[in-house]
Amino acid sequence: MSVAQIIVSAILALAAVLALVRLARGPSLLDRLLAIDVLLAVVCAGLIVDMAAGGHTNNLTLVVVICLVGFIGSVAVARFVTDGRAREH
Repeated sequence: MSVAQIIVSAILALAAVLALVRLARGPSLLDRLLAIDVLLAVVCAGLIVDMAAGGHTNNLTLVVVICLVGFIGSVAVARFVTDGRAREH
């Protein structure tokens, strides 16, 4: 493992811990949604770093699926929150 991989892994681990803190503390649904999006991005970045360091593309399909699930989930929750706020007024 190279020095660059260790540094990137440490930064990604820190980002994951901070996202988990935001996920636990909230306070709103949108804060938690953003924390989940950040966690998915960190997982994708970790897989991409592994692929770049190993010189393979074994996890490429998994990265694409994780990104799509994160995007579709974010859009669905955002539409749900927007629809709920429109009904309140």
